Amino acid sequence: MFSSLLPSIIAFSIAALMIVIAGSRLARWADMLADRTGLGEALFGVLLLAGITSLPDFAATLSAAIDARPDLAMSNIMGSMAVNLVFLGVADIVYRKANLEHAAASPVNLILAALLIVLLTLPLLAIFTPAVSQWRVHPVTPVIVVAYLFGLYLIHRTRAKPMWFPRLTRQTVADEPGHHSDDPSAMVWFGFIAMAVVTGVAGWILMEAAKGIADHAGLSETVVGGLFTALATSTPELVTTIAAIRIGALTLAVSNIFGTNCFNMLVVASADVGYAHGSIYHDMAPVQMTWGLVSILMTAILLLGLVRRETYGIGRIGFESALILGVYVIALSVVVLGT
Repeated sequence: MFSSLLPSIIAFSIAALMIVIAGSRLARWADMLADRTGLGEALFGVLLLAGITSLPDFAATLSAAIDARPDLAMSNIMGSMAVNLVFLGVADIVYRKANLEHAAASPVNLILAALLIVLLTLPLLAIFTPAVSQWRVHPVTPVIVVAYLFGLYLIHRTRAKPMWFPRLTRQTVADEPGHHSDDPSAMVWFGFIAMAVVTGVAGWILMEAAKGIADHAGLSETVVGGLFTALATSTPELVTTIAAIRIGALTLAVSNIFGTNCFNMLVVASADVGYAHGSIYHDMAPVQMTWGLVSILMTAILLLGLVRRETYGIGRIGFESALILGVYVIALSVVVLGT
């Protein structure tokens, strides 16, 4: 789309600014609508906000799959999920009152973390199964979709009739309706949808600009997908998560990241559907699934942190945040040096 380096850099900068502005407003209106609809921050983050912030990932991954670039498609979406989990560590650093996983205790977030681990294992298992496909789709792909929908059912049941309750402390910020402006709900919905459109368009421009910059720099598809476009397309998640923390919607911030990664597994399924040469899981280089394994490890670490609920840690962040940041740095070094 961008034929030279300078237009790519300019487009990247403008799109990033648009995402910062739109993402901040998106988080505020999402918090308001979570209360007004009665869904709560966690469920609203999973059902709506996560899908919106995943639009750039969806566009980048499906576009690469249709263009018969399986390495770029899968490294982008798997790299994005790892980056999103890193953003939770960054968010923990931003929130200085206590460990974020302690303050945002929620049974829904526990279910989301466990669901994400289950979903991430499915494409990894597909690699070790025969390269069969039905209507050019691997049998694991519909399983991913069914597992995601069943996970949503579990999330709904968990929120309606929780069997586990977090211990309330002075640092716990419960998911309770807050005081908002008296703007009509129709106006709030209009603002939310408008910012969602801006975020989606800006995210797509950001992704195209990032690919242009990477192509002119002569980087491999593994590095482009796993690092450059992954960071670019995940920008909406970072902005909305930090914005949610700043307005005190901590449960929304955490569920947005976990919910986005769960939704991204539908993007993986769509990539297999869009790939016209059989099973995309078997046509990509094995190194692309490194990010999937890293994401499972990071999610499991965060799940430990959600259960342990350390109040304060080194530098006032939890052990889980420090660990996932370290894991990501090591994984990134291994992937870059390996390519």
